Amino acid sequence: MTATVITGLGVLAPNGLDTADYWSSVLAGRSAIRRLSHFDPSRYPAVLAGEIHGFDAAARLPSRLLPQTDRMTRLALVAADAALADAGVVPAELPEYGMGVVTASASGGFEFGQNELQNLWSRGGEHVSAYQSFAWFYAVNTGQISIRHGLRGHSGVLVGEQAGGLDALGQARRQNRNGTPLVVTGGVDGSLCPWGWVAQLPSGRLSHSTDPAAGFLPFDERACGHVPGEGGAILIAEELTAARRRGARQVYGEVAGYASTFDPAPGTGGEPGLRRAITLALADADLTADAVDVVFADAAGVAELDLAEAEAIDAVFGPGAVPVTAPKTMTGRLYSGGAPLDLATALLALRHGVIPPTVNVRTPAPGIDLDLVLAQPRPATLRTALVLARGYGGFNSAVLLRTVDH
Repeated sequence: MTATVITGLGVLAPNGLDTADYWSSVLAGRSAIRRLSHFDPSRYPAVLAGEIHGFDAAARLPSRLLPQTDRMTRLALVAADAALADAGVVPAELPEYGMGVVTASASGGFEFGQNELQNLWSRGGEHVSAYQSFAWFYAVNTGQISIRHGLRGHSGVLVGEQAGGLDALGQARRQNRNGTPLVVTGGVDGSLCPWGWVAQLPSGRLSHSTDPAAGFLPFDERACGHVPGEGGAILIAEELTAARRRGARQVYGEVAGYASTFDPAPGTGGEPGLRRAITLALADADLTADAVDVVFADAAGVAELDLAEAEAIDAVFGPGAVPVTAPKTMTGRLYSGGAPLDLATALLALRHGVIPPTVNVRTPAPGIDLDLVLAQPRPATLRTALVLARGYGGFNSAVLLRTVDH
C-alpha cells in the first residue's frame, strides 16, 4: 500500500503567524488566550478567545483577492502559500491534475453570513441569503486555494465540526492512494463574531471565566469549558514515492493510520466512539498500543467529556501508560482548524524529539489517570504520535503519525 507523507506545513495561530513562530511559542508555553477584541463581548457570558493579531492580508496576498475574500479565507490562502513553499512545491512545474485540495470547514461561515445579513438588512434584500452564504463558504477556501495555485485534481470539503480536520487528512490520504500524488489539506477556521458567538453559547461548553490563565483547563479539577479561537494549519500530503521523485526537501512524517466513528444517540447507553476510533486507527496502521509514544488529546475542557476521553485513552493504553498533551490550551479550540494545528504540532514534536506542554493545568480532576505533560516541554524519543479530535454532535476521529526513515 502506498504511503502518504507530510512534506509541508503552513501555520497561522493565535500564538504564531508562521510555523517557526508558533513552535517557539509552544515550547515557551506562551498562551494567546485573552479577552476578545474582535468585537465587544461585554454583553455575553463568554469573553475569552484565542485571536490572531498582527495579520496583514494586504501585505501577503494580491490586492485583487481582498474584495473577494473574508478573513478566514485570507488566513487559509496565506497558510496554503506557506505550506507549498515549505514543501518546495511550485505548482506550475507539476501536472495540474495531479494536485488536489481537501480541507475542513465548520464555523467560519458565520462571519461571512453575518456580513451578508447586515448587507441584506441595509440594502433591502439584494444579497444572498444566510443559507446560501454558508453553502458558499464551505467551498470557498478549497476553491480559492485551487484557483490561486492551479490545482485541478480532486477537491472537497469535510464538515465534521472540530474533528473535520483529521477527516480531511484521511480523505487526502485516500486521494493519494487513488492516484492524486499531492493534496493540499488541513483547515483554517474561526467564528469570532457576534452571530457565531451566540450560536455557540447554547452548547454550554464555552468557558465563562474572565481569567485568561483559568479559562481553558482540560482534565483539571477547575475545568469550566473551552475557549474558542481562530486559525489552524494547512499541510501538504504527498504519496511518498512521488515526493521522493520530485526531490521533496523534507518529510515530516507519515500518515500511518486514520479512523473516524460516531457516538451512539444520547440516552441509549452506548459507549462513546472515541475508544473505537483509536483502536481502528491502530489497526489501520498495523501498530499495537505500546508503539505509540505520545497522544495529542482532544481536550474538551468539560468535565464529563474530559473524563470520557481519559477513560478511552486508559482503556487502550493503560492508566498513565503514555504521555498525553494538549497544546491547544495556548490557543483555544479552533473549530475545524484545531485538529490540523495539532497535526502540525505533533509532526514538529516528532522532528524535534520533544513533547509540548499543557499550560495552566495543575491538578487533574477525579478519575483522570493520565500522564499529562504539564508546564514544561518534555524531551523524549518519539517515533509515533496519536492525534485525537471530537466534534460537537458525536464526531470522533484519530490519526496516527510516524517518522519516516530516509
